[in-house]
Amino acid sequence: MAQKIDVSHKTVIFIAVFVLGIWLIYLIRDLLIILFIAVILMSALSPLVKFLTKYRVPKSLSIAITYIIIIALVSGLLVLVIPPLLEETRKLFLTLPPYLDQLLEMAAIDKSVLQAQLSALSKSALSITLSIFDNLLTIIFLLVLTFYLMLERENLEDRSAALFIGKEVRIKRLIIQIEEKLGGWFRGQLFLSLVIGILTYIGLLILGIPYALPLAVVAGVLEVVPVIGPIISAIPTILIALTISPILGIGTTAMYFVIQQLENHLIVPQVMKRAVGLNPLVVILAIAIGSRLLGFMGALLAVPIAVVAYIVVNEIIEGKKV
Repeated sequence: MAQKIDVSHKTVIFIAVFVLGIWLIYLIRDLLIILFIAVILMSALSPLVKFLTKYRVPKSLSIAITYIIIIALVSGLLVLVIPPLLEETRKLFLTLPPYLDQLLEMAAIDKSVLQAQLSALSKSALSITLSIFDNLLTIIFLLVLTFYLMLERENLEDRSAALFIGKEVRIKRLIIQIEEKLGGWFRGQLFLSLVIGILTYIGLLILGIPYALPLAVVAGVLEVVPVIGPIISAIPTILIALTISPILGIGTTAMYFVIQQLENHLIVPQVMKRAVGLNPLVVILAIAIGSRLLGFMGALLAVPIAVVAYIVVNEIIEGKKV
């Protein structure tokens, strides 16, 4: 005899609302990513804002001063780095065809295939320009959003905690902990990128690798992508070194290996001592899942998302023990 299964209207409504919620989250995923990045920036810049407000500087003015300081530091760094970077990058692109010819001959790759790909890339110059303009607008929106998040930080924390009746204190403590860890992660990543970039530049100068500055900048920028970033940044440098001599290629590979060992066993533990420590396997899986779902941005944000998930799960487990 077949058993009759009754599904209540409440269950149907719940499933419908749940599916609709997932669909809406998918539609606004880009906005959610920007919001998450704004939260990270807010968490990273808040200590400086707090420091200024201690001296009775109005909060809005403290945030404005923080922005001015950050923009001044970035502008000063760009003024120092951009001119030699552009010059070396220009030389790199001028001498790149001979390097590519040598590498294509070594790898037995048909040159016409690469030329076809480059031709297709040049035709998409307009879309690339529009993408850059769109990214500029996104950055401006991100900075404005971060400004208002910092301005309303305490109110947002209180209102978010108030949604969990009876657990307001615990939830607010959890929110503050997440903000502290995200801010520490971001500041640590910036410092880590700077250190790796400087070490790579010094190593390339010692080895006599041409175009040391742009290659070191690439190494510093890709350092924000854990595990995968350093490997990607090493590949073009090693290829350039191999076109000069096999011994230099081996030496360049050894240099990157030494820098990574210093990073993994000395620099990272010191820089990230305030951040949540994650198992390397968890980091690799998080990056793989993030890159599959959201591409490069997913790989970039995989670790802070994993950090938030770790803190929340750990809080739930600890709460059950009490």
